Amino acid sequence: MAEQHTSQRRALILALCTHAIWGSMPVYLLLVKDVPALEYVAWRTVFTLPICLFFIIRSGMLADLYRTLSTPRVMRTLAASSALIAVNWFTYVWAIQNEQVYAASLGYYILPLVMMLLGFVLLKERLSRPQTGAVVLAGIGVTALLGGALTTLWVSLTVATTFGVYGLLRKTVAAGPLLGLTCETIILLPFMAAFLAWTEFSGGGVALGRDTLETLAIMFGGVMTAVPLLLFATAARALPYTTVGFLQFISPTIIFILGITLFQQQMKPAQLVCFVLIWAAVALFSWDMLRGARRSRRARMARGVTP
Repeated sequence: MAEQHTSQRRALILALCTHAIWGSMPVYLLLVKDVPALEYVAWRTVFTLPICLFFIIRSGMLADLYRTLSTPRVMRTLAASSALIAVNWFTYVWAIQNEQVYAASLGYYILPLVMMLLGFVLLKERLSRPQTGAVVLAGIGVTALLGGALTTLWVSLTVATTFGVYGLLRKTVAAGPLLGLTCETIILLPFMAAFLAWTEFSGGGVALGRDTLETLAIMFGGVMTAVPLLLFATAARALPYTTVGFLQFISPTIIFILGITLFQQQMKPAQLVCFVLIWAAVALFSWDMLRGARRSRRARMARGVTP
């Protein structure tokens, strides 16, 4: 699984798969609902590292890993990104476990706006008029939700800002998706292992081994962490960051629907307004992307370049 250039078409498919996994995450988290959020995040880190190392060894990238670990500038960036993703994981798990599904969903609705703003301001990416209109529609939808979710706004803003900056760091750091995630996990592991040891010796108990299904679910957390993050990091490096940001509306919509159906949380009028406006924005943005792709293809064909 060598890290190589990814076409925009393949990157788009990877991004869609990522959001399908992230959107269904609340269903998986039901299996570990009795595990304290911080302890679950710690175990999640522990079980992510073997998966990453497996792919590193299988891909013959051990030398690249050593080189990355010995590059101070890269490791400083990855230390920052690892801290951000750890806070993001904890906040999200805490929100689902405490029946704040809509707060988590709102955070990921705000996230695309954060990502597009970062892409616009820091990466000098530009939006077309239809894309700007889509952002305005999405912003109005998010504003409608903010009016009915002030008490849990800290959850939403933490989820949005931590992952927004995380994605930007991962897009710009000189380490590919697999190397970056492996280094992040290595950075976090001593802190998480120390926390688990403290939990055990302080008498708080450790969830692993308490119940067979729960234990298997905790161990599966490594897969649920590594796979979507690798897919996301690969897609983020190949797509414009504004596009990556807008695709982020997919997973919170899945979470939003799960909140209504599986978790049976009451939908307020403001949430319905947001849902309608968000998907109107998604439709507008998608239409403009497809139109731009067709124009680009026709231009290449006119120049005699094979698509």
